[in-house]
Parts: sequence; C-alpha cells; structure tokens
Amino acid sequence: MSRKTTTQSTIVKKLSNNKQNYRTLAALHEYDRLIKCLYLLDYVDNKTLRQFVQQALNRGEAYHQLRKAISSINGNQFRGGNDYDVAKWNDCARLIANCIIYYNCALLSGLVEKFDKVNQQSLVDMITNLSPVAWRHIQLSGHYDFGGAKEGIDVALLLEDIDPYSINADLDETEAA
Repeated sequence: MSRKTTTQSTIVKKLSNNKQNYRTLAALHEYDRLIKCLYLLDYVDNKTLRQFVQQALNRGEAYHQLRKAISSINGNQFRGGNDYDVAKWNDCARLIANCIIYYNCALLSGLVEKFDKVNQQSLVDMITNLSPVAWRHIQLSGHYDFGGAKEGIDVALLLEDIDPYSINADLDETEAA
C-alpha cells in the first residue's frame, strides 16, 4: 500500500466544494481558531517566546532594510520598462542581498572558529549575537567587474591579522569606562 501526501489547502478546497462536508469544514475552522488561541495565550505568558518572535521580526526587518539599500542605488529606480525586467531586477537584488549575508556568515563563522581555538569565549559569545545582515562594510555603489576573478575569497586570509587578545583588551577597557 502506498502512502500519498496532500496539502492542507487541497483538503480544505475539497471539503468546501461539497455541501455535505460543511460540518467537517466548520470543525476544522474551529480547530484552527483553537490552535491560534493557544499560541496567543502562550505568547502572552511566555517571555522567552516573545523575545524569540521579536528577534525573528528584527531579522526580517534588517533583511528588508538591506534590500532597500540595494534598491536605492541608482536613485531608487528599477531597471527595465516591463514587468519581466522589474522581476529580473528584484531577483538580482535578492541575489545580491543573499550574497552579502553569506559573506558575512562566512566572516563571522571564521571569527568564531578562530576565537574558539584560543579560548576567548567572551568574544565567541559576542560574535554569536551579531547579525549577518550588515552592509556598512560593503561598498554598494560603484562599478564591479566579476569576469576576471577565478579564485574565491579566502576568509582565513582576511581574518589572519585579527588578534583576539587585543580585541578582548579593547572590550575590557570599554566595559571599565
């Protein structure tokens, strides 16, 4: 016997089309309302859940700000005169945003590995709280040529001059002040 899967929307459509299934459909709607109500009560009572939800909302907002920064290049004008060109520009902007996030994740992961090797747990804890959706260190405007570069970015080479002990000393001085 084979098992088949379906989506929730398909089940609801099939139940909605047949008037005989009205009570079953009404029961599913009530069940959905019950799940939402239980989540809302849990959200009100659980401070940790509220913090996680707020962090997720902040990450989404940071991503949208990055997309806005990418889109604002060239005077906030979309490139193209039809819907296809605008959709292509949006896909390119999304790709650029994801490349920036990936680059930042690679840098942050490299720093975590480097600081973990030298037992700098305070720096590892600080880095794990940083968002990979930052772009201030990236020059967004300008002309870039990616055709000639065959080799990738060596993250270890970028991070090799960073001294964890001097960073930790700087943090200690900042906390003392």
